[in-house]
Amino acid sequence: MKKLLILSLFFIWTVWAADAQAPPKDIKDLAFISGTWKTTSEWGDMEEYWSKPAGNCMMCVYRCVKDGKVVFYEMIIIEQTPSGPVMKLRHFNPGLIAWEEKEKPYEYPLMFLETDKARFERPDKKTYITFHRTSQKTLRVILESQDKDGKWQEDVFDYKLAE
Repeated sequence: MKKLLILSLFFIWTVWAADAQAPPKDIKDLAFISGTWKTTSEWGDMEEYWSKPAGNCMMCVYRCVKDGKVVFYEMIIIEQTPSGPVMKLRHFNPGLIAWEEKEKPYEYPLMFLETDKARFERPDKKTYITFHRTSQKTLRVILESQDKDGKWQEDVFDYKLAE
């Protein structure tokens, strides 16, 4: 019995140590997000343009238009860091008026990656963004956020690749 327990603990430690020493994910693994994506939701008509990975980054410009007027914009980058890719995001009102403080974009380190699916999480664990390439021409983006009362909400955006 002691041998089984020792072997089990050794196995668990070996798996944990291998995972802890896994190399950081590479920005190139996120190339599946690249493209010009469009969708319509209750927020309005949405469009995202994601560049292919180049150097140590990817970039995205986003706009949301409702009733013929811009609701807001976003500028998003994903930069390679020594610990792995980190998404940095800023929102803008019409006129390019920033929402976030000058030195404080929202940051979302990459926390999960598998083929055609990536999840980024804010360090405070109150917001998650998942990108899932569901087919050659579709991308699902899931925004999960916790409000100040602790209630979770989920917004799902099913984008189609623009022709």
